[in-house]
Amino acid sequence: MPVSARGDSGPELVTPSLLRDWRLPSPGEDKYSRGSVLVVGGARATPGAALLAGTAALRAGAGKLTLAVAESVAVQVGIALPECGAIGLPETVDGSVTAEGVDRMAANLDSADAILVGPGLDDPDLARELLEALLAREEAAGTSGGDADGDGQAGGKPDDGGAGPGASGREGGPAVVLDAFALAALAELEDRVGPWRGRLILTPNPTEAGILLGRDTEELETDVAEIARRFGAVVSCQGLIARPPGVGPEESELWKITTGYGGLGTSGSGDVLAGAIAGVRARGTTGAQAACWGTHLHAAAADRLASRMGPLGFLARELADELPALMLELGT
Repeated sequence: MPVSARGDSGPELVTPSLLRDWRLPSPGEDKYSRGSVLVVGGARATPGAALLAGTAALRAGAGKLTLAVAESVAVQVGIALPECGAIGLPETVDGSVTAEGVDRMAANLDSADAILVGPGLDDPDLARELLEALLAREEAAGTSGGDADGDGQAGGKPDDGGAGPGASGREGGPAVVLDAFALAALAELEDRVGPWRGRLILTPNPTEAGILLGRDTEELETDVAEIARRFGAVVSCQGLIARPPGVGPEESELWKITTGYGGLGTSGSGDVLAGAIAGVRARGTTGAQAACWGTHLHAAAADRLASRMGPLGFLARELADELPALMLELGT
């Protein structure tokens, strides 16, 4: 991690120069060394959200991907993204994913380096029940939150990007990334989030940030930092990234993205962001590094598309296609 250039007056700016000095782990020798991502979401009406997130995770360099979606669309999802494994989850008559499917994901929950929950979940009450079931499973297994920024990766050194090749530091369990309805559900489970503290990454928009806080957002920098403290989580919200104080190898606790075009306000963009962060995290970074890299790549992809296509009209799925070239330009 480079020496902080932040002054006392505000967040550290995430620039290409900073990222070049904050290198991602080397690719390793095979797909297993780049980590595995499990995406849980994809109701019958919204399977595309899981597809977008999964595609972004692979484009960000993750080695393996499994999508756990409503069983009525699992086959179609597997065909649409042949690089993934697909698990069909129990669903309601309306096609919403239920909590009864946790056992079907057991092997993947145990082997994943990053678990992303939320893209394509379409029922807030069922999303809460799903989180409760996932937390109960970890409580029963005795898994506890580890270092709050995930800096205990095998072989990792803070000054060389956080981790060597391989999984993302599973001593305390996989990283858990929450997005969309999973965030609203988390707000109701704050007193039970213990098993995930230190492994959480949250990707709220300002409205979802307000739900997590239980009030309207006021000063976003302060609010994002408060969410990070309350939930023991790294938080990426509208270009601001915060980590819990006093943990992790990074000097900074707050960062700000310096790029990103207004065209990001399009359907599916948030799914791509969450997937990119999960993909980078699975490679063995810290939570803060994954959030800073993933958020920058997402924003820079929008800039790249806007310069070629114009300010509006590019699609969320096109953002993911830009990620490999952007990482190459940043020397990783």
